[in-house]
Amino acid sequence: MIYDVAIIGSGPAGYTAAIYAARAGMNLVVIAGQEIGGQLTKTSEVENYPGYPEGVLGPVMMEDFRKQAERFGAQMIYDVVEKVELRSHPKQLWLSGGDVITAEAVIIATGSSPKWLGLEAEQRLYGAGVSACAVCDGFFYKGQPVAVVGGGDTACEEALYLSKLCSEVHLLVRRDQMRASKIMQERVKSTPNIHIHWHTITVDILGDKRVEGVRVRHVLTGEERDIHVRGFFVAIGHQPNTDIFRGQIDLDAHGYIITRAKSTHTNIEGVFAAGDVQDPVYRQAVTAAGSGCMAALDAERWLAERRYVLQGSSRSNTP
Repeated sequence: MIYDVAIIGSGPAGYTAAIYAARAGMNLVVIAGQEIGGQLTKTSEVENYPGYPEGVLGPVMMEDFRKQAERFGAQMIYDVVEKVELRSHPKQLWLSGGDVITAEAVIIATGSSPKWLGLEAEQRLYGAGVSACAVCDGFFYKGQPVAVVGGGDTACEEALYLSKLCSEVHLLVRRDQMRASKIMQERVKSTPNIHIHWHTITVDILGDKRVEGVRVRHVLTGEERDIHVRGFFVAIGHQPNTDIFRGQIDLDAHGYIITRAKSTHTNIEGVFAAGDVQDPVYRQAVTAAGSGCMAALDAERWLAERRYVLQGSSRSNTP
């Protein structure tokens, strides 16, 4: 069987692409991937997505997305894509369970994963004070002290955003200087409630059920101390989930898929990318969903144009 569209990934981008593609009458399959529903399934309350005035639990919202996609006929496969051949036509996807999916078009919506420090408490308290997104979760710590780990532009942006909401922001920087641009550093240093801790690494995150503090160590002296915080934001970067596409899809220096301006087209005809896998800037559920819509529309138009050309070619070759 050859599908019209195969969608790799089941976060906001993948599910939204499935909704639009299914409503357009396309025969499609969604390969859910290792993290069914994407990063939002690890998030507690989501309050910044339109249509949920009282907020919604991340896993519940993703379940709503899935049900809506299935309502219009999207087929779900709960497996992981291990290998792809995208340059041929039709495209082929090899799954870990042994099946091979064949499709005319492919939408890549595999997302990105935050980089972590490797502490046990990061995963245990994720969604209970530990976060990798200030815009997503900063509001929950309004008027409370928080910590941000990192020394690049992302860490500075997170700290500045949180400084408008939180009583104190403790920026933990491993070295004696930041990697961030000069203007970002100056903004951070001139913000009164941002406290920069130089030569500082995180030893542990304190708290049983919620974050209650962070234990840090001074790199030069070895001295350890505890800082009272209620939120702990890791801002050391994200890793786009693009390893299986290397050598076929054009990626930028950080591994994000490069798409044509104002579209979701990749360098390969019939292959589209949506969501965080091609967005190193915004990384929000609503922007991912929006690009999922774009990818489905781009795929629909590409398929229609391709079939029109093939039909015209067939007619012209008829005796």
